[in-house]
Amino acid sequence: MRTLLVIKSSLFNGSGQSSKLADDFVELWKANHPDGRVMCRDLASDPVPHLSAEAFGGFLADAAERSPSQQAAVAVSDALIAELKQADEVVIGLPMYNFTVPSTFKAWMDYVARAGVTFRYTENGPEGLIDDKPLHVLCARGGEYAGTSADTQSPLIVSFFGMLGIRDIRFVYAEGLALGDEAREESLLKARGQIDHVIESARDAA
Repeated sequence: MRTLLVIKSSLFNGSGQSSKLADDFVELWKANHPDGRVMCRDLASDPVPHLSAEAFGGFLADAAERSPSQQAAVAVSDALIAELKQADEVVIGLPMYNFTVPSTFKAWMDYVARAGVTFRYTENGPEGLIDDKPLHVLCARGGEYAGTSADTQSPLIVSFFGMLGIRDIRFVYAEGLALGDEAREESLLKARGQIDHVIESARDAA
């Protein structure tokens, strides 16, 4: 049974454009995987705590030496990592806020990146401990940034997930959403067409 992990990071829950694109992806994915399982992590309705020195210390400490708050932080981290490991495929609804990822998604990243658990340091640099898998990143942006130096999101996603071992990354951009109704609808239509193509291509390759 194939498993899809869905991560939504819009502040506006299901009404955010990136969340709606993620819902479109899931609907098409389920049609092609009727026996598949979907895990959904909505970071607006169920936010991950922002990383603290106490929590980070717990990640590094031996289990027997962790304080109760550190044990709780490690439990959250373990749950997020387990979801990522269990997934055969991942889709992220990712809006751009002030030229970067939402702080809730950065918190998710901070709890997933654990030395010795999801990656390890070697003489040749970090080595990922997560199996490679398709990662679909559905980017919703008010302006137009893809392919420019102002796109600080895409390189961050590639670097972060590459460190974990995930390199099969596909981006879908819905840009110019704040540039008027016509531009918004045209961009969303194009993004949905790209999602259709991704799903169809995966089905043909199966």
